[in-house]
Amino acid sequence: MSSLDVRKQLTFYGAYHNNPTNIMIHVTCVPIILWTYMIMLQYTPTVPFLPALQYKFNDYMEFELKPVSFIWLFYIVYYYLMEPVAAFFYTPQFVVSVLTAVSVAHTPGSLHWVVPLHVGAWIAQFIGHGVAEKRSPALLDNLVGALVLAPFFVHLECLFKLGYRPEFQKALKSDIGVEIARIKKIEGDKKRASQKKEL
Repeated sequence: MSSLDVRKQLTFYGAYHNNPTNIMIHVTCVPIILWTYMIMLQYTPTVPFLPALQYKFNDYMEFELKPVSFIWLFYIVYYYLMEPVAAFFYTPQFVVSVLTAVSVAHTPGSLHWVVPLHVGAWIAQFIGHGVAEKRSPALLDNLVGALVLAPFFVHLECLFKLGYRPEFQKALKSDIGVEIARIKKIEGDKKRASQKKEL
């Protein structure tokens, strides 16, 4: 699977996020997970060769150049390579998330509520998969893909609701249906093979 093929990547992700309840849980929790993750990574140390670059826009948004800054740059560049128009619409939200995360990280005691919020959002997602989707999370099959792509796919899900690329969405739903059928067949074959061994 090409890492830049947005249709194939969305098909993989959608096969694990097809239940409406689970989708809503992810639309809520994925941005929270990303934002709190950004905050926690701000506590990583800087390195000597990076210039001391810091700018405070206001009491709520701040920029600080650290090694983790390049992770977020990779995220947004990757999104532009996959789906430029959707990435353009996502950029303001992503930038605000980064800048507010830096500001919160500089607030004393912020980890006391950031860590529980991060963990709680993960728990909610696992419940969504177990109770609503009844399928294991995508991260168990593609950890990096699920962690990097999830925020962008949630954004695309919201864009689809607003009428973004309807023909693409229609084709994608068809692909997801085929992928779900394929996964269920594999799971069924494994279950039958396991039952035969027990006999």
